[in-house]
Amino acid sequence: QVQLVESGGGLVQPGGSLRLSCEASRSTYSAYAIDWYRQAAEKGREWVAAITRDGITNYADSVKGRFTISRDNAKNTVLLQMNSLKPEDTAVYRCQTLLNGVVYRGQGTQVTVSS
Repeated sequence: QVQLVESGGGLVQPGGSLRLSCEASRSTYSAYAIDWYRQAAEKGREWVAAITRDGITNYADSVKGRFTISRDNAKNTVLLQMNSLKPEDTAVYRCQTLLNGVVYRGQGTQVTVSS
């Protein structure tokens, strides 16, 4: 079993930046692929970015060039650096991993982009 805890959300003006963190409870975290998802109010869940255990990254078209996902295996943490934020990036952001056929998600962190 693994617990994921997100942090780093908040209120930011359009064009600003935030860095989200996803910290895992297990030291074997480096073996996991991690995905970030987001869900805006009254909208469906949207996949944002992913990173494999080998550090290969992939992004949704809506965030490509603005968001960067990375991992610090020594700290059991995956980071999501978000730059050039837009109001449409407003959502609850959650990280997710799959372990032994079970999906684990954190509780999420709210990101609000507004002037």
